[in-house]
Amino acid sequence: MSDSRKYLMPMIIVGLLFFIYGFFTWLNGTLIPYLKIACQLESDFQSYLVATAFFIAYTIMAIPSSFVLKKTGYKKGMGIGLIIMALGSLLFIPAANARNYSMFLFALFIIGTGLALLQTASNPYISLIGPIESAAKRISIMGIFNKVAGIIAGLIFGYIALNDVDSLEAKLATLDIAAKENMLGELASRVILPYGIMAVVLVSFAVFIILSALPELKEDDETSSSGDALGKTSVLQFTHLLLGAVAIFVYVGVEVIAGDTIINYGMSLNFELSQARFFTQITLFFMLVGYIVGIYTIPKYFSQSTALRACAILGVVFSIGAVITNGFVSVLCIALLGLANSLMWPAIFPLAIDGLGKFTKTASAILIMALAGGAVFPLIYAKFSELVGTRVAYIMMVPSYLYILYFAVKGYRAGRRAVAAHSV
Repeated sequence: MSDSRKYLMPMIIVGLLFFIYGFFTWLNGTLIPYLKIACQLESDFQSYLVATAFFIAYTIMAIPSSFVLKKTGYKKGMGIGLIIMALGSLLFIPAANARNYSMFLFALFIIGTGLALLQTASNPYISLIGPIESAAKRISIMGIFNKVAGIIAGLIFGYIALNDVDSLEAKLATLDIAAKENMLGELASRVILPYGIMAVVLVSFAVFIILSALPELKEDDETSSSGDALGKTSVLQFTHLLLGAVAIFVYVGVEVIAGDTIINYGMSLNFELSQARFFTQITLFFMLVGYIVGIYTIPKYFSQSTALRACAILGVVFSIGAVITNGFVSVLCIALLGLANSLMWPAIFPLAIDGLGKFTKTASAILIMALAGGAVFPLIYAKFSELVGTRVAYIMMVPSYLYILYFAVKGYRAGRRAVAAHSV
């Protein structure tokens, strides 16, 4: 049996997991303006706590997730992660009934906890299930599942929660306190049915994963890509991993800024929310374009590091473009950051874990912890935008892309033994 056929079913199953990641992760872009209205939040800073609550779970729970995986293996760990996500989804029901923002944030943290376990399991799995040199290609395929899910999630949830929101906001300003509370309660209740359905789907898929024939990677499989782990006593002795973790931190930060702030940014430029709610989907479309390019060019025409260099340069160009232009062109530059960000995760992750052998699970957890960039960067952007404006504040992304460029040029090879160097 050829490798492509051997790994087809595992890739489909893991692809469905990436679909789930995308569906929940990119809902945040719509949840931010939705909860700002439903919970009557006073500032963008408060609304961006949606991203913070979601992504901070990765930092807190990634290392515990690696311990769970060592006990359960990849397959059972994925199933447990899905069940935890289902519990978080069910918490949306009492949060909506009480219209309690803190409870919404706690529910998002629980969903993020489940995702931390899923991500800690599935990213090294898809990287190591085939040759490390083509890992970015496989992760790019997973990225298509992820971003298609994000586009679908935004369209569905936007229709359910934000379809008539412009007229609703105008009407809220004319109502007395009791009528306003009733209308806000109706708005908050719109998430109950979709999150209840998602909980059922997650539990069903967890059972499917646990009972499936998904092959379990053995320690021998994890060490086959390199003997570089020999003689190492700690995962922290791998310089390229630590530099990769920083690259993941800043990459996720700028990716979340591009996807989750673009709606509010559009509204600050006087676009109606009924229009601006589609801006995240435009960003995800450009990410899809990048993934498709990665699938057909890596590693046949470009190495993973070369693709990462190109994306980092595009990130600098589009960030500056967003700052120096106005109106729709500026919004378009933010959306085009989806193209710049598209191949960063597919390239950084395998470059950072290459040659770690028995340390792979723990290294994966460290990289998943670095997703905390998505928790930190939106809050920095919110505060910075209060000082210099929503448009100029995007300049904060430029240093991040420059660091990613450094990692793509030199950082991914730092500390590697010459005899174990790969042409990645």
